[in-house]
Amino acid sequence: MIPTEDASARKREIEEKLKQEQETLAFIRENLEKSDQLTKGMVSILSSFESRLMQLENSIIPVHKQTENLQRLQENVDKTLSCMDHVISYYHVAKDTDKIIREGPTGRLDEYLACIAKIQKAVEYFQDNNPDSPELNLVKARFEKGKESLEAEFRGLLTRYSKPVPPILILDAIGVDEELEVQEEVTLEHLPEAVLQDIIIISGWLVEYGRNQDFMNVYFQIRSNQLDRSIKGLKEHFRKSSASSGILYSPAVQTKRKDTPTKKAPKRPGKDDVLDIEIDSYIHCISAFVKLAQSEYALLSEIIPEHHQKKTFDSLIQEALDNLMLEGDNIVSAARKAILRHDYSAVLTIFPILRHLKQTKPDFDTTLQGTAASTKNKLPTLITSMETTGAKALEEFADSIKNDPDKEYNMPKDGTVHELTSNAILFLQQLLDFQETAGAMLASQVLGDTYNIPLDPRETSSSASSYSSEFSRRLLSTYICKVLGNLQLNLLSKSKVYEDQALSAIFLHNNYNYILKSLEKSELIQLVAVTNKKVESSYRELIQQQIQVYQRSWYKVTEHLTDRNMPAFQPGTKLKDKERQAIKDKFKGFNDGLEELCKIQKGWAIPDKEQRDFIRQAQRKVVSEAYKAFLQRYANISFTKNPEKYHKYRPDDVEDMIERLFDTSA
Repeated sequence: MIPTEDASARKREIEEKLKQEQETLAFIRENLEKSDQLTKGMVSILSSFESRLMQLENSIIPVHKQTENLQRLQENVDKTLSCMDHVISYYHVAKDTDKIIREGPTGRLDEYLACIAKIQKAVEYFQDNNPDSPELNLVKARFEKGKESLEAEFRGLLTRYSKPVPPILILDAIGVDEELEVQEEVTLEHLPEAVLQDIIIISGWLVEYGRNQDFMNVYFQIRSNQLDRSIKGLKEHFRKSSASSGILYSPAVQTKRKDTPTKKAPKRPGKDDVLDIEIDSYIHCISAFVKLAQSEYALLSEIIPEHHQKKTFDSLIQEALDNLMLEGDNIVSAARKAILRHDYSAVLTIFPILRHLKQTKPDFDTTLQGTAASTKNKLPTLITSMETTGAKALEEFADSIKNDPDKEYNMPKDGTVHELTSNAILFLQQLLDFQETAGAMLASQVLGDTYNIPLDPRETSSSASSYSSEFSRRLLSTYICKVLGNLQLNLLSKSKVYEDQALSAIFLHNNYNYILKSLEKSELIQLVAVTNKKVESSYRELIQQQIQVYQRSWYKVTEHLTDRNMPAFQPGTKLKDKERQAIKDKFKGFNDGLEELCKIQKGWAIPDKEQRDFIRQAQRKVVSEAYKAFLQRYANISFTKNPEKYHKYRPDDVEDMIERLFDTSA
């Protein structure tokens, strides 16, 4: 059992806890009541606020709607006023832009175009909204006036600032190629940059709004004139410079340049210098045309619409191109006249031109892409004409060598080299600078048939203008062999004009030797050897044959030194009169024959010192040995009381006389 005291304590403790819990419960109930009161107050406040808000809303909404309507009305009024101002401005455009339109676009292109834009909009407005308005006609007239002013400005800018390209600049431009040690691209600036930009802007406007192509015609006419003037200026400059100093290029770039655009033909003295200048001038003008045309197309492509560029470019280059082609035709015509006069060296003038035209043709074709067929065919036509004329000249030259008349008056009296030989060799040597050109000339006309040259199938399948270099070389080699063959036949015929067979031999010897030496000194020998490997040995054989023929002329002298028809003589034996006379006749025949031959042959000529010395030495040896033997044979035989009358010459004297052969100054 629990003690009584402990139970009482326990009871008191429980009662205290119960009392605390009751106090807590009373506190909670009090707070709940306060919370209910606050809630009821808040509900009352919210209900009052909602009521007042509904009253405010009912008052504001009608005002808001009314204000919105008023704002809309205000906006409509503003828009209407703006539209009215805009429309009214169209009626004032003509007046507002009158001054600027009348003064033109010079110096204020952007402002002028802005005025034109305003006028254009006015035109569109009246056309759409009031086509019967008199204002439409007024702004249309103002627009046309503005367009005309722009066209005039376009023409004026081009006219004022388009100048011929200076010749020095052109020469520098066409000299920029592989031959320069230092590559320096030369830019041809036809128009100042600011002017060019104005022209481009005007062109763009005229294309879009001008609705005609008149400005394109103006453009090509002005630029065409300047292109032609540039080339003519170059030609004039070329002639003056060539005549005075021969310096054709700008001093600024002169030290960089190794050579001219094309290799010049060898200069010929005298009046032909003028012709050479004309040829070089034409060659430079062809190069200049290509360079200038390329530059013109680059300029044109910035100004003219793309779909009109080729046609405009075609028209632009016509005048300059036609003048060049006409000049080329004149050169061909002059060559044809030279052929009729048998002046074949003059025909060589077309060779450097033709070579340059062929070298230039790829650039020419590239530049003229897109132009009319008639334009692109002009250069090929000229090339064909030159090839035909050149081939005719070559063929007629070969025939003229064969058919040159045998006239006594034009035969050298001393048997030296005939003018026909020197002219023929000179002509052939001049062809060396134009081997491919000359070969192509022959190939384009005869295709090897004339010379019986077998053609490579690959060559026959190509066009007439694209023969291989090897075929052209073979064809030219055969042509030269033909000329040399004709020359040999003609020389043989001419040699018969001489009554003295020995002089005839000297004549042939000199000519054959001249031909051989000329072949050896130049590339002709290698060129001839392409089709005739034995040409050198053949001429040496011919030369030796003529030397032998000449040596026979001394037989009538040396035959007196032989024992033929002479009896054997014993020293100390008395001779009969007939025997003494026979010996005297031997001496006299030799003396007279020697004197006669030396007198005649002293006036003959052998220009080649080596050959002259060789022939003298050979003849001196033969005659001297025979004469010495002859004198020894009759040294101890008394056949006359006056031996000095018959023994006129010592062996040394004979040798000296022979040494003076072929020397008129001796």
